[in-house]
Amino acid sequence: MLALNLTQLSPVTFSKSTNHRYSINASSLLSPNLIRRTHNQTALFNKPSTPIVALTTKVSNFGQIHGYPVGCSSRSTSQIHDSGFRRNHFDRIHENHSGFCSKSGSFITKAAASESESSPEGDASAVSKPKSKTLQLALIFGLWYFQNIVFNIYNKKALNVFPFPWFLASFQLFVGSIWMLILWSLKLQPCPKISKPFIIALLGPALFHTIGHISACVSFSKVAVSFTHVIKSSEPVFSVIFSSFLGDTYPLKVWLSILPIVLGCSLAAITEVSFNFYGLWGALISNVGFVLRNIYSKRSLQNFREVDGLNLYGWISIISLLYLFPVAVVIEGSQWIQGYHKAVEAVGKSSTFYIWVLLSGVFYHLYNQSSYQALDEISPLTFSVGNTMKRVVVIISTVLVFRNPVRPLNALGSAIAIFGTFLYSQVTAKKAKKPESEKQN
Repeated sequence: MLALNLTQLSPVTFSKSTNHRYSINASSLLSPNLIRRTHNQTALFNKPSTPIVALTTKVSNFGQIHGYPVGCSSRSTSQIHDSGFRRNHFDRIHENHSGFCSKSGSFITKAAASESESSPEGDASAVSKPKSKTLQLALIFGLWYFQNIVFNIYNKKALNVFPFPWFLASFQLFVGSIWMLILWSLKLQPCPKISKPFIIALLGPALFHTIGHISACVSFSKVAVSFTHVIKSSEPVFSVIFSSFLGDTYPLKVWLSILPIVLGCSLAAITEVSFNFYGLWGALISNVGFVLRNIYSKRSLQNFREVDGLNLYGWISIISLLYLFPVAVVIEGSQWIQGYHKAVEAVGKSSTFYIWVLLSGVFYHLYNQSSYQALDEISPLTFSVGNTMKRVVVIISTVLVFRNPVRPLNALGSAIAIFGTFLYSQVTAKKAKKPESEKQN
């Protein structure tokens, strides 16, 4: 028999597994309809087993009306929640601060879900979000690739008629510095707070950035752009080696992934038509400089994580300019005027030469700015894959523009090296993703 001892105005509490109590006024249970229904359910216990099943369903529904199944202990309730419901769904059901819900929470959740799923507006918004995200990624990668291609083309054109990479590298850093100062002064980009410890922490990364940038420019001036980018694709090899010396450990998959990079770069170097030792060593030293910049930045800039990537790159460009320009004056300064007249004579118009140099400086900063913005919008794995494909696009574009002769073995070596870079990005992304997921669990 089901017995309900109801006393006028006596509180009835229902216990939950989360140790919360929901109290209701017993007077609300004295409704004639409710008492009549309870007596009807009590009478059903004397009937055969089939009505008892119906009684169980009714009693369960009665309990659901008041927020909890009647007759369920806290232990059984916790088992129900552990097996069938998530905590966040449970919290959504009981958003009412009084703890009382006039209808079953599961019914409300299902109704809301079905309504959102069946609503045309919900379907349209669900479809439009992936489309807008895809469009945004296409725009980011499109700008990044386009700016990088323009930089490489006009940088090489300027170096062909004006073979002074120290001047051109300094000018590119100068344009980037002016660009960032304009953004900060017009408040188009929030200016970071500058302190003496911050400047001191930037001295090391800026020095290695300077080495990487000038070495790449020297390589561009000596060999084909495509060959420089193939050699620069070996940057992961130096990253793994230097990081291992500093105490980092890598699984066997990472070491295996860099073998195709070494093999491909070696094959490309042996079969390169425009091979030059200065160009080769310039690309290799550039890899070393940028790898040490990344490693040193992680160690020296840990206390300045509030500075975003674009502002950080802006200040690195300014300090790098202060490093590079005095050395450039010492090495090449005496030859700039004579070289300028030869460049104008070779081009035919001084304005054309000015445009080439200016475009190389502007798009050097723009493609670096786009790369930092892309890293903020996408995952590191997507960024690594995009960076690998960027080298492919740049190599193909420069080969078509400058019509550099490419041997079959040279193309094969380039493909193997870039494929190794792709494998490395996949393996390291999974390695970084695993500890993050373990931390969340």
